[in-house]
Amino acid sequence: MGTTQLETVPEPKYWHLKTVLSEALDQDFAVGEVLPNERELAARFGVARATLRQALEQLELEGRLQRRRGVGTTVAPPRVGVAVGSAQHSWPGEAVDGWEPQDASESLPPAAVVRLLGDGGAFAADQPVHTVRRTRMTNGQAVAAELLYVPVASVPGLPAIEAPSGPARARAVLRELQRLVLEGQDRSVELGSARADDAKELDRLPGAPVLLVTTRYFTAAGTAAVSVATYRADTCRLTFGDSGGVEITHEPVAS
Repeated sequence: MGTTQLETVPEPKYWHLKTVLSEALDQDFAVGEVLPNERELAARFGVARATLRQALEQLELEGRLQRRRGVGTTVAPPRVGVAVGSAQHSWPGEAVDGWEPQDASESLPPAAVVRLLGDGGAFAADQPVHTVRRTRMTNGQAVAAELLYVPVASVPGLPAIEAPSGPARARAVLRELQRLVLEGQDRSVELGSARADDAKELDRLPGAPVLLVTTRYFTAAGTAAVSVATYRADTCRLTFGDSGGVEITHEPVAS
């Protein structure tokens, strides 16, 4: 077989530097230790700062480094395994799952959520939803932020006056949702970048790499709720249970 064009391309400088830096992190730095600034690191390894930044960004994406506000770049602890499988097919909030309700409000959902709620059921863009905000904690650390969108029509028994906002309102929406008969759910995972609100809640910088887990919950009437959970890509390793298989979809390539 002949050599492909890709095989003749030399390894990028930043990629080689990433390997060198990774070895240095293992040998010379402890978890949580703050790295020297970019100028010092570039001088230490004899590279341009642009090359160094590319290597640092790759190590952050792989979970080896963390950038923290007011602190700098630190050595990250091992990733935490977070189970996202659907083995029990339960509603959000039914069991002790590490999620903490923060708030709930009523508003119109974003267009992407409208499409998910309307897939397989009747949902119009002008229909309001309860947006429940929750935070997932692991060992006292916020590792994920969730927005759970529940159409007002899905929980008609929710009191309109009692607990208009805050954690109590969030728990009330979850209780009403759990009265429905759950018939199934589907889930997708993709790489994304942190929005400003999520970044603040998760102690990340805006635009930092995150894992977006989108879940749809179904009843006989159609899609009853949609969850969009943002996980820290630097500290989380998503795991799937026996029945939480991952479906791989190959999108057609535009010609």
